[in-house]
Amino acid sequence: MVVEADADVAWEPVADNVLVRLRDAILEGQIAPGAKISEPELARRYGVSRAPLREAIRRLEERSLITRVPRQSARVVVLDAKKVHDIFRLREAIEGMAAREAALRITPAEIDQLRVGLERQEAAMRSPRKGYPFKRLDVDYHSAIVRASGNEYLVKFLAEDCHGLIDLCRRQQRRRPDRARRALLEHQRIVDALADRDPELAELTMRRHIASARQDILDHMTPAEAA
Repeated sequence: MVVEADADVAWEPVADNVLVRLRDAILEGQIAPGAKISEPELARRYGVSRAPLREAIRRLEERSLITRVPRQSARVVVLDAKKVHDIFRLREAIEGMAAREAALRITPAEIDQLRVGLERQEAAMRSPRKGYPFKRLDVDYHSAIVRASGNEYLVKFLAEDCHGLIDLCRRQQRRRPDRARRALLEHQRIVDALADRDPELAELTMRRHIASARQDILDHMTPAEAA
């Protein structure tokens, strides 16, 4: 029994590494939504045995990035209109709560950091790159507000449990200058509410911002994506 336990410990760091690589491949679109998860192929690609690979797949199933239908192979999740709606409704409630808590606890240094981030977002909007113009900065912005709430369980929920699904939703946001400008304005209003230490307004502006993002994605999904 001790030998088996030692063996599990030995490959657990390998499973952690495979988890990150497989998750990133899904989030970056290298493995398409709905694609079959082939264990032999992935084991060859990552140069690992089946045990750590299966552990990584199991953890991604827990985070809903991979789904498994009985008697069928595991596949990458497909986000239809209902899933996007449900994810963002949950995000609206949780991040609204985080903004409320952050308004009571945020430090002047954290406010300054958020304002610097807004300046970077504004600069990123002028970038000629395709896709959502400040996706990484958007993730950092929301993460900073959740951390400022001081609630470790909110941080874990949004940074680990739901991060992948939220990031997949962000991938569906096309490059539209009008939406980027509105998002930046909404971000600025949230930071102003936080700086004013106004928990009610901070929660309200955050909830409105996420509801607006949800509706933008739903309005611009193709019929195939929505279904």
